[in-house]
Amino acid sequence: MELLPRGPAEFGSARYWDRFFRQRGQRPFEWYGAFAELCPVLHKYVRPRDKVLVVGCGNSELSEQMYDVGMCEDIVNIDISDTVIRQMQERSRSKRPKMSYVLMDMLQMDFPDGHFQVVLDKGTLDAILTDEEEATLSKVDKMFAEISRVLQIGGRYLCVSLAQAHVLKKAVEYFSREGWVVRVHEVASSGDKQQFVLPVFVYVMTKFRKIPGSALQILEICLEEQDKPMRVESVERLVAAVKDRQHYALLCSQLSKPPCKEQLSLDLCNRESGKPRYTLHVVDNASVKPSRDNHFAIFIIPQGRETEWLFGTEEGRRQLATSTGFRRVVTVALHREQHYEGMAGIQAELSGKVMELAPPGLPARHQVPFLSVGGDIGVRTVRHCDTSALSGDYVVEDVKGDGTCYFRRLIFLCNRNVVQSEARLLALMPLPGQKKRRKDKKKPSPAEPPAGIDKSCLCCEHHRAMVAGLCLLGSPDSLPAPLAVLVVGLGGGSLPLFIHDYFSQARLAVVEIDPSMLEVATRWFGFSQGDRMRVHISDGLDYVAKLAAEAPAQYDAVMFDVDSKDLTVGMSCPPQAFVEKPFLQKVKTILKPEGLFVLNLVCRDARLKESVLATLREVFPLLYSRCIEGEVNEILFCQPSPKGQRDPAELGARAQVLEGALRQLGRPWDTSYVLADMLQAIKIL
Repeated sequence: MELLPRGPAEFGSARYWDRFFRQRGQRPFEWYGAFAELCPVLHKYVRPRDKVLVVGCGNSELSEQMYDVGMCEDIVNIDISDTVIRQMQERSRSKRPKMSYVLMDMLQMDFPDGHFQVVLDKGTLDAILTDEEEATLSKVDKMFAEISRVLQIGGRYLCVSLAQAHVLKKAVEYFSREGWVVRVHEVASSGDKQQFVLPVFVYVMTKFRKIPGSALQILEICLEEQDKPMRVESVERLVAAVKDRQHYALLCSQLSKPPCKEQLSLDLCNRESGKPRYTLHVVDNASVKPSRDNHFAIFIIPQGRETEWLFGTEEGRRQLATSTGFRRVVTVALHREQHYEGMAGIQAELSGKVMELAPPGLPARHQVPFLSVGGDIGVRTVRHCDTSALSGDYVVEDVKGDGTCYFRRLIFLCNRNVVQSEARLLALMPLPGQKKRRKDKKKPSPAEPPAGIDKSCLCCEHHRAMVAGLCLLGSPDSLPAPLAVLVVGLGGGSLPLFIHDYFSQARLAVVEIDPSMLEVATRWFGFSQGDRMRVHISDGLDYVAKLAAEAPAQYDAVMFDVDSKDLTVGMSCPPQAFVEKPFLQKVKTILKPEGLFVLNLVCRDARLKESVLATLREVFPLLYSRCIEGEVNEILFCQPSPKGQRDPAELGARAQVLEGALRQLGRPWDTSYVLADMLQAIKIL
């Protein structure tokens, strides 16, 4: 039996609906929204003495159910199908004498102006507004105009809808422009997702007299779990809020059929500010055998550690889920703009929501464990926030790592999951003659002010690899002296500062386009200029071009560690202009014949990456690569002369010589920097 229309136009055809209801017979047809789900919303806006008009009633039981529970009796139902009107008259004549069914087109109604307190529409607008063609929009305008005409001032138009974006936008724009108050309710689901995955919404448009010249819009949304409506400032924000709820419903539906191969993510926002408060990733682990207690767990990522490989990558989260032994793990990242009341507070806040992400078949009253590293939520202290004209909003924060280590980080908020710069903080040490504080039985403060920056430590693995690449320079026994180095990209200054402090023969020029970064590096990361290191505020492209024209062949090493602000390209470091052939030729020009060009490449686009490597090979005869384990970074070492090629044994020997020389400087040295190990993974491309 074919009941579906041949095209959208048939939804407005009386002939189609007559055929539809003849074939369907007496069986009620509900598009969506069971009465039990709609009832709480309808009770708010329909009073027992109201005159109610139901447009496009079909053979839905909604009017009958409203009548039978005593919600309202003075109900007029209209439809363009003579067949369904006769069916419904027969069905309700004896049982519901005060309710009527009338054959009428809602685009041209016979009722007088202001005749009703409520107009109810369940799916009719959705059926008519199937596209945004001019004829369709004109028909909808007529529908809205007639509804407005027959409603009293203070009357309510209640529209039950699936809230497709174009439908919601059209309704909200029309009635808000007329000066009506618009509120959108999300209907609480009964939990039965068999028929419709998407949530149902009720638009409540309350009629007010239009004030000439007034542009005031009152737009509100009331979500399923909220008692009070939330004001939104624009139609676009209202449509976006509804779209977020629809996305969440689809996500929950996808999670109801485990195992889910891809890791799904969502943000839970602060109710007052609307800003993200938690970021959740759902990880299914089919390799874990099911048992009574390993169905589901929540893992709270300590503050400030969400960028680490274990928590910030798909592979890392998969490994984390395996190590916990649970079949589904939801990782929860905490946002820096929010305040949290410890693990217990987070657990109380999240318990209800995360259960919606639980796998099916979870035993009743199952206690879901909340896990974390060390059982706490970590420490994050924001030291400085500001905005740069070039880099946008940024933040400097101190976070607690494993054990007692603290780190200072620079984060650009346009790419908040990437640590731009990082430095280890020195632990507090008692002054000479000062006694250590006695252990306090009370719980210690989670954050103690650091004593300063540990300049002996390079926190970023790619910085270590870039330093190790200097072993490619000079003779097997020593580096060039003096060692002329150009670093493009300052950030927090860790890389040039380390080279300055540990290579006494080095003279550095550092180029940074953003003057704000020089201030940040100096104030927060212990950076300072001197006789052997100067910072030039300039675009790296212009600076290198000027050097190539005026002073070629002057640098032993040129290092690029420059982030890209263009997030639409699959390469976040460096900007594309830095790896175009004409510019790379200028880089080659400023290098000495036996010099070294070191490039930090972060590229997720495989084709783009291969194109970059091909261009580098055209310019530099000798190209080495060092991949950073667990990261996208790849460090490329480029030399202008093929004579500089080294075999692995020679590289190892050079690394040991360099490391020994660095140790003899008498400065603190982190023994994890074994340069020979850093070089062992370098390969010739």
